[in-house]
Formats: sequence, C-alpha cells, structure tokens
Amino acid sequence: MNRSAVWHPFTQHAVEPDMPCVARTGGAYLETADGRRILDAISSWWVVTHGHRHPAIVEAIRSTAATLDQIIFAGFTHEPAERLATALTTLAPEELDWVFYSDSGSTSVEVALKMALGYFHNSRAARSRIVVMEHSYHGDTIGTMSVGARGVFNAAYEPLLFEVDTIPFPVAGREQETLDRLEGLVRDRKAAALIVEPLVLGAGGMLMYPAWVLAELKRITEASGTLFIADEVMTGWGRTGTLFACEQAGISPDILCTSKGLTGGSIPLAATLATEAVFRAHYSRDRSRTFFHSSSYTANPIACAAALANIEVWRSEPVMKRIAALSRMQAERAASFRGDRRFADVRCTGTIAAFDLHVESSGYLAEIGPKLRAFFLGRHLLVRPLGNVVYVLPPYCVTADELDQLYDAIDEAASLVEAAA
Repeated sequence: MNRSAVWHPFTQHAVEPDMPCVARTGGAYLETADGRRILDAISSWWVVTHGHRHPAIVEAIRSTAATLDQIIFAGFTHEPAERLATALTTLAPEELDWVFYSDSGSTSVEVALKMALGYFHNSRAARSRIVVMEHSYHGDTIGTMSVGARGVFNAAYEPLLFEVDTIPFPVAGREQETLDRLEGLVRDRKAAALIVEPLVLGAGGMLMYPAWVLAELKRITEASGTLFIADEVMTGWGRTGTLFACEQAGISPDILCTSKGLTGGSIPLAATLATEAVFRAHYSRDRSRTFFHSSSYTANPIACAAALANIEVWRSEPVMKRIAALSRMQAERAASFRGDRRFADVRCTGTIAAFDLHVESSGYLAEIGPKLRAFFLGRHLLVRPLGNVVYVLPPYCVTADELDQLYDAIDEAASLVEAAA
C-alpha cells in the first residue's frame, strides 16, 4: 500500500505505527483486511451502543437513501426529522420541547452555548458568563474548547478561547466545595449558564460523581436563574445505566446535548434540546432575534432515519436489560481490582468502568498510554487508555466471556507495568 495521505485525529504520526485497515464491522468486533477480529472495548470512541451494523438501523439507512438525501433545512422539513423530534421530546427529561439538529457532539454543544447567550441577549439581560466544571471536555470547536479544561488539547489555540468561570470537580468527601463555589459564581446573576457532563467526565479521565451532586447543581442554577446545560453526548443512550444520566438525579436541564449513541453509532447526527422558555426568547416578529446557527447537513434525512430506527430498537428489544446485565458484569470484574496496589480509584457508573494504573508519569500524555494501546491491540483488543487511565466502555452486545478476555488482558498489562517500574 502507498503511503496514506490521511491525517488522523488525536494522532502523532511521527511516533504512531502503521494503522490496521478495518474491512468490516459486526456486533462487538472490528475485522481487519488481514483477517483479525478485534474486540471493540470502547465502542469506537463511545458511539456504538447495540453493536456495529445493527440490522434494523442499517436497513433504515438503506431504505431512506432510496428516496431522500440531504435537503436544505431552512424553509423545508421532512418526515424523518419531524418524527425524530417528536420521539426525542417524548424520551428526554420533561420540558425539553424543542429540538435543534446538528451533526456532531461538538456542534450540539456550540448550539447550546449560543442558545444560552441568545436567551439572555434577547431578554435584554446582561448575563454572558459561562460556568464550567474542572477537568471537563465538551469538544474541539472554539466554543467547546473554551468551556473545556485548558491544557495540552487546546494550548496552541488559547488566543481564540473565551474566558469562563470554573467550579472544582466534586471529589468524594469534598463535594460541598464544588457547590459553594457555584453558589458564589451565580450569586451576582452574571452567569448565563452552567455546562456539565452529568455523572461522568469522559475525556477528562472518566471521572465520576454521584447523582445527588448533579441534583444540587441544578437546584443552585435554578434558584439564580442560570441556565443548566447537560452535555449528554457521551453519557446519553444508556451509558450510565439510564437512557439519560440526568434521570438518575431526577432533573430536567434547560438545554440538553445528544449525539454519539443517537443513531446507535451508525452515522453522524446530533441534537440540542431546549425548553419552551429558551425557544420563546428567540421567537419574535423581530428577525434580529432569530437563532443564527446552521450547518450544511442539518437534519440529514438518512441520519434522522437511523436515529428513528435506533429508538425503535430501544422500544422493541430488551435494551435496558442488556444495560443492567452489562453494568453488573462490569462492576463484578472491576471489583477484583479494588485493593490491588497496581490500581487506584477503581470506579464504575452504569456500563462504564475505569481504573488508574500506578505509574511514575500520569496524565493524558503519559508514556504508558501508547504502550498500553499497542499491548491490547496485540491481543486483538481495542482499548484506548487516557494516559494511565484504563477504561472499558463496550457496546451492549458484549458477552461475559469477551469481558473476561478483556479483564484478563488488563490484569496482564498491569503486571507488566508493575514489573517494569
């Protein structure tokens, strides 16, 4: 094969080996052109829920493509988008009555931030500060980098980023510090919105916090008139054990972002859901109050059809039983690492398990990260540690035997790391 011209994401090509070419996917596996079957233990960056190429979703894509492709969504609509919006407002937490489509998790968050600022601008209220949580990650566009943790991901782009106010991550036993900081930041009513990843911070290290903290964050924002944005791009569609993570705290955000599992991981689509109040702030005969956002592929009909098929899978198949079973299996296997000197902070939320390897150098750029990836790939496992943080986030079709294979490899890797220390 000739040298590839592809520039891959989050990839330092100067040190990365040649990449396997995936020729086929199915269930929990990637199949390479040279015949290897690789267990997808991270759901291909957290998008695949039921398994690769679920037949119902594939058929919806095929049948819709026979009659519809992309159409302009300003001034026109189509049945898949209308049906999907109705379904989403039914499934989502209460009072999220409006659906704005985009095409990725990052854009869904950009939309949410612009909705929040537009809400107060159109209400003639001088509120423009955004409050964020320490260690959070919301995407790689300018707005989403601004509300995410500052560091290696965005150091080169610092001149483009806007200032935000930060609350500390609610470390176990010190949660009140987080709540007190938020109380202080919203007291002067200058904050437009708080944005959080509910229950689990993904790229920040699979950090987890309890539902009661999430409920308190919502209570504080509501009391001060600050909008609450729930970034459910990763946590939605069952990952934390419920359809949306917000359900576990019994809260309804003012704005909710969803993508990744929205189509079962089959094709790009995102949606930002908002309350009637947020929509009404943009509703006027004054056209200057229009919500000025779009993308060329807004509400792609084929993607909307895939999302509808995904929702039908949730309705017709025992998805929640699979999630509950996977959650139990994860908790049982992760428990074997608790008290093990090789690991720190063994943690689970729903279908997600994570543990920190004890190494001299930690963090996303820890040297152990690429070595671990290569180790797992050598055993036909797709595991992509966040530096020294190993996490397991598989599709819901994964079996107990496959998880055993995976955890045996994690155990072996930890022993090799310890021996090399």
